[in-house]
Amino acid sequence: MPSHLPYTARTKTGDVFEISFPLHRETGSPVRVSQLLTALLETLDREIGLLGETSNGDVLQALAMATAIRTAMIHAPGPVTARLAADLLATAQSAMERAERHSPQAGHA
Repeated sequence: MPSHLPYTARTKTGDVFEISFPLHRETGSPVRVSQLLTALLETLDREIGLLGETSNGDVLQALAMATAIRTAMIHAPGPVTARLAADLLATAQSAMERAERHSPQAGHA
């Protein structure tokens, strides 16, 4: 099984991120991880488009709450699942810090 998930994220503002996300050693399906990530990002973009102006803080707060709920659904001690969620977030954040970012050109030539 691969140890990294290469992923390209395209934002509504035109930025493109080329990311290599390290995968947890117990990842069941890198393909499913990629599919879920794409579905989550597309759903967020669609909902924000329908709801209108939404702060990044509100989006992050909702994602944190959803993560907490999903974490609680795992049949394991709370401290174990909380540590797993925190470790996964830290790993993903670290990958984003190393990601290549391509921004659209602005202005006139």
